[in-house]
Amino acid sequence: MKTIETERLLLTPWTTDEADVEGLYAYAKNQNVGPNAGWSPHASLEESKEIIETLFLPNEVWAIREKESGKIMGSIGLESDRRREDVKSLEMGYSLGEEFWGCGYMTEAARAVMDYAFRELDIVVMAICTGPENKRSQRVIEKCGFRFEGIQRKGYHIYDGTDRDNVVYSILKEEFLDGEKE
Repeated sequence: MKTIETERLLLTPWTTDEADVEGLYAYAKNQNVGPNAGWSPHASLEESKEIIETLFLPNEVWAIREKESGKIMGSIGLESDRRREDVKSLEMGYSLGEEFWGCGYMTEAARAVMDYAFRELDIVVMAICTGPENKRSQRVIEKCGFRFEGIQRKGYHIYDGTDRDNVVYSILKEEFLDGEKE
């Protein structure tokens, strides 16, 4: 994985160093962050370290860092698109610490990851999903040029044992590249 730099952010591979574990835990323990994405708030530093080891490191997941301070603000990653077999497609997912909401950071990070995926990984389509109630995430998704595909009913089994609807979006490579020209 490469480090991706934007105007205000550094997207870096995660490590199991104490600073990264503490950085993840600092935002992931917040009751307003995880449940919006379908996961439970982290209960301990050990849980955050386990997430880094079992989810972030084996997959293409970056730590979103404030460029000036290096402080961890959130995470963003790419995984296989389970809805498109045999198509060169990835699904993006992300989370951001509440103190950074409403500042355009996630849109900035998402666009950088999209650019990387379309130009360097040469995918043809990118998907993203969110819950119907997560209006903040839907706004980021729309700002990034994704198009609404539909509602996948009961498409995501979340941490509390319930099944949630998925609001499904996608963007084609040519749509992203055309949007970059504007």
